[in-house]
Parts: sequence; C-alpha cells; structure tokens
Amino acid sequence: MADRRAFCASLLALAPALVLTGMLPGRLNAQAFFTDQGLALRGYDPVAYFTDGAAWPGSEEFTAQWGGVEWRFVSAANRDAFLATPEAFAPQYGGFCAWAMSQGYTAPVSPHAWTIVEGRLYLNASTRVHRRWLRDMEDHITQADANWPALRD
Repeated sequence: MADRRAFCASLLALAPALVLTGMLPGRLNAQAFFTDQGLALRGYDPVAYFTDGAAWPGSEEFTAQWGGVEWRFVSAANRDAFLATPEAFAPQYGGFCAWAMSQGYTAPVSPHAWTIVEGRLYLNASTRVHRRWLRDMEDHITQADANWPALRD
C-alpha cells in the first residue's frame, strides 16, 4: 500500500512536466494553444463560428498549420480566410476555457460552448460553465486577460 501511495505521489508530481512535454492529451504546446490529438479547437473550424454562427467540425481535406498546431476547416475558403488573418479567428487564451482562465487556471473546452464578444471568440469547458460565463462576461474577460500572460508562459 505504501508503494502504491508513493507511486501515485510520483505521478502527481510529474503531471505538469508530462503535460508540457505532450505525454498527456489536451496539452499546452510551445505556442500556448490547447490541442487535442494535435488539433486546435478539437478539429472544429474557427472561421465557421464567425461566418455561420455555428460550431462545425473541420475536414482533413482543408487544414493549415499556424501557431505550431493543425487547424481544420469546412472549406478552402474558410482555410484561406484564416490564413489571411489568423489572429482574427483564433480563440482567445489559446483556445483554453475562458471562464477557467478568469479563475486563474487552464481547462480544456467544448467546441459547442462559445461566444463571440467584440469580434473575439471565447470558448468554455461545457454548456454549464458557459452559462456561468454569460452571467458576467465583462468581468470574466477582464480577469482572464489579466491571468493569461502568466498562464501562457
């Protein structure tokens, strides 16, 4: 039993290093983007949030590399729009949960829990967290903006 506890404690101590080296899924890469199996936005098209007002899974046929990660798109037109101005379409806080960022930590996201505020895409971990985010978006954005530089590095 003591050996098992020591092993678990060792794993917990190593977890941050494993995440940063990419040995655990859903990690922060060198460019500070949340990825899942090497895909930004879990493979969803970032442009579609703006053009269609919907979350659409991208296609393996239409991809781009930006910020050290792969992005997928529903069409060549969306891919080309993204590549022309990626900062305009990329989610805030590297695609991590905006509400979690406002609380001082990072969390993975659901591509279906999102909001566009003043032309910027914000993602949340779940629809439940998204409802919490909506209650006071302005304050959460202010807090997340303040927390992002430290969590990004």
